[in-house]
Amino acid sequence: MSLITSTPTPRRATRLAAALLAGMTLALSLPNWALAQVASAPPLPMPAVALESVANPYGLEALWVQGDWVSRGTLIIMAIMSMGSWYIIFTKLFEQRKLMTSAKAASKSFWTAGSIKAGIDTLEAGSAFRYIAESGVKASEHHEGTLVEQIDLNTWVSMSVQRAMDNISSRLQDGLAFLATVGSTAPFVGLFGTVWGIYHALTAIGISGQASIDKVAGPVGEALIMTAFGLAVAVPAVMGYNWLIRRNRSAMERVRAFGGDVHSVLLAGKRT
Repeated sequence: MSLITSTPTPRRATRLAAALLAGMTLALSLPNWALAQVASAPPLPMPAVALESVANPYGLEALWVQGDWVSRGTLIIMAIMSMGSWYIIFTKLFEQRKLMTSAKAASKSFWTAGSIKAGIDTLEAGSAFRYIAESGVKASEHHEGTLVEQIDLNTWVSMSVQRAMDNISSRLQDGLAFLATVGSTAPFVGLFGTVWGIYHALTAIGISGQASIDKVAGPVGEALIMTAFGLAVAVPAVMGYNWLIRRNRSAMERVRAFGGDVHSVLLAGKRT
């Protein structure tokens, strides 16, 4: 029995080539069809992710809870400084505003009266301008005595009016020394707290033997809060001090002008 190898006929070869071409065309068109189906499909909803709030382990609260008595004492001292500064600022602003209002009232009612005593009755009780006028009238009416008579009336009245104005100026200066002290010492108090906190942080790191970023950044950041707190206390105190000094200067100009006019009227003898 002989084996005969058959060769493909031209018709059969043509069918085979057409089948191969159709397969290649289908294979090339499948990726484009898949991409079109993906693009036309509606987007899948994203799974909801629950956002959890992470508490900050480093901050003022942590500094107070984890700090020793020195750190807490430093914070308390700076808190007292801050409260005292704001109290003095608002109190002095109220006093200065009241003094300015009395100055306007004195310029309208006092100098239109017929005499010094009549003008005193138009002034508000307890005001600085009434105090000056009453001091001048009292000095002009009680210029007697062996020692007092050795001083001429002009000098005696001038001394009394000047003493009254000095008392008012001293009253306006009350509390400003505290503001100056807070403005100059609060940054150093905060710096002391920072140095103390960094010292304890480095000591704890050395004892534990771990110098990772979480072990260093947290305690050092807490210690730097002290410096920021000190600056937050000092800046308003310095600004308030300078502002109040300028307003006191303006108020005292009106007080001195009023005192000089009262002195001149008293020497002219127009008391009653």
